[in-house]
Amino acid sequence: MIYVLGFSSQVLFFTRTLIQWVLSERSKKVLSPTIYWILSIVASYLFVIYGWFRNDFAILLGQFISYYIYIWNLNETGIWKRITPFIRSVLDVTPFIAVGFVIYNRHDFIDNFLVNEKIPGWLIIFGIFGQILFSLRFVYQWLYSLSRNESLLPIGFWLISLIGSVIIVIYGIFRVDPILILGQSVGLIAYTRNIFIYKKEQIK
Repeated sequence: MIYVLGFSSQVLFFTRTLIQWVLSERSKKVLSPTIYWILSIVASYLFVIYGWFRNDFAILLGQFISYYIYIWNLNETGIWKRITPFIRSVLDVTPFIAVGFVIYNRHDFIDNFLVNEKIPGWLIIFGIFGQILFSLRFVYQWLYSLSRNESLLPIGFWLISLIGSVIIVIYGIFRVDPILILGQSVGLIAYTRNIFIYKKEQIK
């Protein structure tokens, strides 16, 4: 069931990237479609649950960094206000509840997520580095979009995605995590293609 949950989140992540890629190919320029951000928030929610059951701090941290940026983009595209208040409230407060739970159970959390004997310390650090780098692409996207008052996916976003994804694939191989390996591997093609589309657009 845990793998089903993780696989479902990765299918949603891949679907968002595939849709964005196809739409960008059609328009001959890199787009930031609304559906990309809708699928992002749903997939992120599921992926955090998967990361929790896998005792994977790298996953939790990575999603925590990008979570509210997904919401910002949904708000920027006008979708956030169209979501029912109850669902908006649940999405808003869930990370705070999770952090509160972690703080309350900090000793168990540290034992299971940060000093787990089954996972080498260097691998935890490597995974955290990969997830932070991969998630910082959304921080970059947010700052870039904020400066232009529009939800955009600039070339820097795709470059960071490509590098971060490679690191996470390596991490997934060491963790023997087929969900991470599969999810990140298929994304590499779309990230590379978006870079090429952006370059062609700049040449014009």
